Amino acid sequence: MPTVKEIAKAIEDFAPRHLQEDFDNAGLQVGDPDMEVKEILVCLDVTEEILDEAIAKQCNLIVTHHPLIFGGIKEITGRNLTQKIVIKAIKNDIAIYSAHTNLDNVWDGVSHQMAHELRLSNITTLEPKDGHDNVGLGVIGDVTPTPALEFLRNVKVTFNVKALKCNTDLPKVVVRKVAVCGGSGASLIKSAIKAEADIIITGDVKYHDFTTYANDIIIADIGHYESELCTKKIFKRIISEKFVNFVVYLSEKEKNPIKHI
Repeated sequence: MPTVKEIAKAIEDFAPRHLQEDFDNAGLQVGDPDMEVKEILVCLDVTEEILDEAIAKQCNLIVTHHPLIFGGIKEITGRNLTQKIVIKAIKNDIAIYSAHTNLDNVWDGVSHQMAHELRLSNITTLEPKDGHDNVGLGVIGDVTPTPALEFLRNVKVTFNVKALKCNTDLPKVVVRKVAVCGGSGASLIKSAIKAEADIIITGDVKYHDFTTYANDIIIADIGHYESELCTKKIFKRIISEKFVNFVVYLSEKEKNPIKHI
């Protein structure tokens, strides 16, 4: 059986840690790097429900997109949810590993997976990092010319979006060039406009972004959660290609922390 550090190496060979943003905390969050891994559960966020799912499935490694630990922990007393999860994971010999903005920045990462699901072609990086064309945030690609409303309906179906936010008056009749960014991608709107995208699809867009760029581009906010669920597929692909016949579960307890009523 592979060890935790061997699984981590497979992921980091694909999405090197040095590609993460300065604020981030990708890598092994909890556990012994030399522990042999029985089975793996992959998810977007580690919650108590997902930790219980890992225990029930006898998985001793959880691979997650969002880090469980972002800042420093000065005590582990169970005072908050993060501390409770850390304590419970340690008690049950479960390691927790995260690949976050390094998975966003790498070629064929989060935004690329979104683009593939939308069947975009001629995909390139929207905001190259440090002069590298194949590393950076967001991607842009072409799509068969489609009426804007029809395209947005397809976006809703593709990403299972219950409430998509977009411009009140669609400034473009036909969508040909599409920019996408997993997670919080409002900062890429200007780059999408400069690249002559007809639409940008991302999450966490502010009210004033819609008003400021209303006449420049279609903005589709599908939600942070919905835009990044595809990370589970990426993790499973990376691990399964390296460790053939190794059991990797996609979490069935994953749920959006934001409710629409």
